[in-house]
Amino acid sequence: MPTGLFLPQLSIRRFRGIADLSIPRLGRVTLLAGKNSVGKTTVLDAVRVYAARGRHAVLQQLLRDRKEFKEHTDDDGDRISVLDWMSLFHGRSPRVSTKIVVGPDNVEDRLELHWMMGSQPFLSIFEGIDDEIIEVVFRNRTHRLQSRYRYRNDRQAPREDEPTAMACESLGPGMLSALQVSRLWDGVALTDDEVGIRNALDLVVGSDLIGVAVVGVDSRRPGGSRRVIVRLKNHDRPISLESLGDGAVRLFGVALALANSRGGFLLIDEAENGIHHTVQRDLWTMILRTAHANDVQVLATTHSWDCVRGFAEAAADYEREDGVLVRLDRDGKELRAVVYSKEALETAAEQGIEVR
Repeated sequence: MPTGLFLPQLSIRRFRGIADLSIPRLGRVTLLAGKNSVGKTTVLDAVRVYAARGRHAVLQQLLRDRKEFKEHTDDDGDRISVLDWMSLFHGRSPRVSTKIVVGPDNVEDRLELHWMMGSQPFLSIFEGIDDEIIEVVFRNRTHRLQSRYRYRNDRQAPREDEPTAMACESLGPGMLSALQVSRLWDGVALTDDEVGIRNALDLVVGSDLIGVAVVGVDSRRPGGSRRVIVRLKNHDRPISLESLGDGAVRLFGVALALANSRGGFLLIDEAENGIHHTVQRDLWTMILRTAHANDVQVLATTHSWDCVRGFAEAAADYEREDGVLVRLDRDGKELRAVVYSKEALETAAEQGIEVR
């Protein structure tokens, strides 16, 4: 069993659509399988919040990504949309002292988000909403979200009393945006990690790949645009990475994110997207090896049997017991996790047993 993991197990309580979930074992790389809407993405969201130690900016971005808004009347009587913080809590209508809990079996290392009302009205999250507070507790340190965020300028700088957040990169089902490419590439340019990224692209391009680069004006500037280009043998000029297909773009994103997640987490939603079934095994072998080398803990989701089979084959052949497959099932309102042993993975890989 792998040691030194940031989350060797995972408990989630009262977070979004999960009332209570316990996953008794996670690996260096964990693949969450299950039907659509069973709660796989919510598990990734919970780990994202855990890694951020409940930072306001990450909670805010999570709500925006999921389009969780509600209508509110401001002090001028205008109707505006504001972030719906209650949607973070299971049932969307938290009671006084309701708390979200995310973390390992060790209670001291768990993150708690408390919903509080009425006790400190001057710590309001929004102007005009006086009795809502989210209190964040981690390792006996407590802080509350800064009061009275303005609707159009509600960013909050980290506070001195907040615990240090962990590195955490998150890849959605879609391809990387130009802004993401700019940020992630700047973290690896002219380093040894470029070799790993090129090796990842070899899975799609093969031995014809000579080099890869990101060119153009910084996408973070107004009117800026950057793109990924590759140089291939027998080609006089570089070509766009996108011309090689979604698989090449997806692999480039995974390799970039792995390089930028050292000492932290990488979360991949719908890991099979864009990846041909013949490449799945090599993809997971690359992820297993790189995650170990970079001290990254990877959690990914899928509802594809080809992805599960590729993962099972890679984990069975890998010299370390770093790959863990978890199937999520719902029995009525109860969500449960089934963890597959290395032996079960080997059997599934050899006999093609359906484990989604």
